[in-house]
Amino acid sequence: MIGNDIVDLALARKESNWKRKGFLDKIFNHDEQLLVANTENPEVMVWNLWSRKEAAYKVYNREIGIRGFIPMQLICFYENEIKGTVSCNGRIYYTETIVTKDFIYTIATAKPDLFSQIKKINSDCKIIKTNGIPFVIDAQTAILSPVSITHHGRFWEGITL
Repeated sequence: MIGNDIVDLALARKESNWKRKGFLDKIFNHDEQLLVANTENPEVMVWNLWSRKEAAYKVYNREIGIRGFIPMQLICFYENEIKGTVSCNGRIYYTETIVTKDFIYTIATAKPDLFSQIKKINSDCKIIKTNGIPFVIDAQTAILSPVSITHHGRFWEGITL
């Protein structure tokens, strides 16, 4: 299973006031808030952690099939700006994050060896949904492959296995 999430930093600055009272308390636990408070660039840390939680949530949602707003149940274990894990109700998801001046992009997997199998897809790729979950059909084998799509502001990314 895979998931991904992208944050357009310019749009996030414009539309999301992460400094407003209560925002961090709704999204991040104490340790995550300490990461935000003790980093050189708190804004980037907020969206880095957010992106990891969102990408991991997509994997979790596929596994359990129930949707919900559960950011406090998604706990980030931050190794560094690029790597980490996210736990949710006893499940562990592995994350890899790219941070640029324009966006933060995270891919999450249920198993660390899946990163080597991930392929990008184009936005014009034909995607079908089964029970709300997106898939692509391999034209030669007719096999369904899981897809994760994310878009925010100027950016769109799609991946499959």
